Amino acid sequence: MDTAADLLEPVSIPAAPPERLRRLSVLEWQQFQRDGFLVFRQLIPAAIREQMLAVTLDGVQRAIGPVEYEAELHYPGAPPSLTAEGGRTIRRLKQAHSRHYVFTQWLSDGELVDRLVDLLGPRVVMPLAHHNCIMTKQPKFSSDTGWHQDIRYWAYQRPDLISVWISLVPERIENGCLRVIPGSHRMSFERSRFDDSLFFRDDLPENQGVIANAIPVELDPGDVLFFHAKTLHAASRNHTAQTKYSAVFTFRAADNLPLPGSRSAEAPELLLPAETSHSMTGEFESRSDSSTIRCDILARVAAAFRSRDYRVLRPRRSQRRRSLRR
Repeated sequence: MDTAADLLEPVSIPAAPPERLRRLSVLEWQQFQRDGFLVFRQLIPAAIREQMLAVTLDGVQRAIGPVEYEAELHYPGAPPSLTAEGGRTIRRLKQAHSRHYVFTQWLSDGELVDRLVDLLGPRVVMPLAHHNCIMTKQPKFSSDTGWHQDIRYWAYQRPDLISVWISLVPERIENGCLRVIPGSHRMSFERSRFDDSLFFRDDLPENQGVIANAIPVELDPGDVLFFHAKTLHAASRNHTAQTKYSAVFTFRAADNLPLPGSRSAEAPELLLPAETSHSMTGEFESRSDSSTIRCDILARVAAAFRSRDYRVLRPRRSQRRRSLRR
């Protein structure tokens, strides 16, 4: 384990519990600061979870793009190529938010938003450039994911982002549930302790002491895991006969902007409602240099409900260009 000298100050914001916590207890707030993760049991209503799972099963069965295949990443256990046996095993359904309105239905819910506000501050943004996906671990051809921090490929003013992991089916050690290292979000590591792909090296004695503190996060359907973008986590392949499905989204404070020119700044973002309710009010924001353009999506959410075509919520490129020229 790293020495106390390696520990940093709490990295989430605000630096102390707000005078009024919306949903979290002070104990939960302190636990997130200390451990870098929190689990909320049965946070998602059954009807919402079942709809998410139905969308997921349909997307996997029909391979509705965009998708990421296990063979594309070459992680341990993955098929060697797309043409090999199991080569078309789907690892991720990308752009989950645009696949069905059920995701905005829950992303606008106070059960989620209030907890994020307690941890990140009063205005919370969901980047669509990162995560925003449905993870699958399929039998036989799933892979191992090594120890890593989500922030490794992201570029923001501060590393204080929170990933929200939604369990759609049971997640156990046997089917590759996440493992996390408590307190690792507060540790400082030299670059040499990571490999070329920024995975935390498990062959180094100094890292093995850290990894020895890992714990599995077993989840039931409807459970939700919050974890800091610097929290080290990993997952093994699926050793069961049933596929595991999880939806994952990432959130930041509104004043924690992506760095210009980075991949983090490329996609629109969803600004979550300040006052939580079930009204689905939110905003999209896109960015060019120092300018920010926002548009209220409430009307388009309603239109999507009627048409069942949720993709209309994503601003068209031509519309964004015209807005930027104004």
